[in-house]
Amino acid sequence: MHFKLNYEAVAKSSCFFLSLIFKLHIMYIKQFYTNCLSEAAYYIESEGEAIVIDPLRDIDAYLTLAKERNATITYIFETHFHADFVSGHLDLAKQTGAKIVFGPNATTDFPIHMAKDGEIIPLGKLEIEVMHTPGHTLESTCYLLKDENKQPHAIFTGDTLFVGDVGRPDLSSGDMTSHDLAEIMYDTIQEKILPLADHILVYPAHGPGSSCGKNLGPNTHSTIGEEKQTNYALQPQTKAAFVEAVTTGLSKAPVYFAINANINKTGYDAIDTVVKKGTTALSIEAFKQLVNDGALIVDTRMATVFTEGFIPGSIFIGLEGRFAEWAGNILPFDQKMVLVTEAGKEMETVTRLTRVGFDKMEGCLNGGYEHWLASGEAIDMIIDIEADELMMDLPHDENIVVVDVRKENEYADGHLEDAVNLPLHEMTDIVQLAQFDEQQSLYIHCAGGYRSVIAASLFKRQGTNNLRNILGGWAKIKLEEKAKIVTEASVSN
Repeated sequence: MHFKLNYEAVAKSSCFFLSLIFKLHIMYIKQFYTNCLSEAAYYIESEGEAIVIDPLRDIDAYLTLAKERNATITYIFETHFHADFVSGHLDLAKQTGAKIVFGPNATTDFPIHMAKDGEIIPLGKLEIEVMHTPGHTLESTCYLLKDENKQPHAIFTGDTLFVGDVGRPDLSSGDMTSHDLAEIMYDTIQEKILPLADHILVYPAHGPGSSCGKNLGPNTHSTIGEEKQTNYALQPQTKAAFVEAVTTGLSKAPVYFAINANINKTGYDAIDTVVKKGTTALSIEAFKQLVNDGALIVDTRMATVFTEGFIPGSIFIGLEGRFAEWAGNILPFDQKMVLVTEAGKEMETVTRLTRVGFDKMEGCLNGGYEHWLASGEAIDMIIDIEADELMMDLPHDENIVVVDVRKENEYADGHLEDAVNLPLHEMTDIVQLAQFDEQQSLYIHCAGGYRSVIAASLFKRQGTNNLRNILGGWAKIKLEEKAKIVTEASVSN
């Protein structure tokens, strides 16, 4: 990554090779991208001094890189109070002695350097200019990296500017409306972002799939020039038009966003402590006692493996999907949990849970589901069927109810006639799960087969047993010639 970045910085030099080496010595940039959270953290280094921007809670990767490069992390920059993950700023500061930097208007329960708009912070032979850019949140701040000649090279935009989008303005914890924040965002774009030179590299905190925006592009970096050309929010428009554009079509914010934002303001237990407890190997007896005392069972194995057999009462959230994100949406933060994982996945499971603020993991079942099964304990299962079987059953069984757990916009783009849309993110409410009659047969599907298994496990946990999971989900259903597919547009016509 950094070779490409610095090639762009020195490609016009007549002494390209020597300039490249010199540039790499002065400026080193690495993006750490975490796909399951669509999150980007950054390591920037010059002359043995380094900073980390928006670190994840598990900080080993940053410490390892700094050690390998014989560098010292001196600052930890936060672009805002993140809502979609818990930052590693506190643990990283304890490990390195680095100062935590927030922009204006940030108040915390721990020591920080509250930087001023326009403040210059040196980094080796480089400079970082603090740019207060409110709109996504009131404290949102971008960091403009300048090279050894004090010329702007890259801007780290947090959730202010994405590739193809800007940060959603509806996550404020104060008394401001999304309309109010969108108006502030308009001023930020006009006064701070649009005046920047086209060549400046753009490094946002998130990429495609993030719930922090509604229209994020497929790439994890861009340039100011590219965004001026392609980003709808950067086009010439009135404030009223901008506000309308950025506030229309926003999906409901995930329920855990407010929790994570508060954790990032107030602090948290050291990750090593949480991980040590969460990875404790539990005997079957200890496991059952914790469950009897109210702990949730969370099973993180593959979806196709889970349906074949699981411990009764388990909630499935598989590591192969957007695990931490769905855990944050589905699981309560104030309840203990015990884990069932694939062998060797205990550490990964607990670490990924900590990234979204969970800290009540009591341990993992020793030997996993296989040990439980071999010990003769009770099990449950979910019946998987193919899409063609669904289409054969539908005309002959009036008790079948197709439950489509995709998002509202996915459902609107095409669904089976008479299918009930019950988006997975709304299934934390027991009332939603209890709306079906005991005589009905629930045939559950999502887009590809991951979310439907989560949904099926939630139904099972509430006592619904007459259900089927559709393998391959909507992707397979719409290929069936007998499928009667409708869209919201065709319904309205």
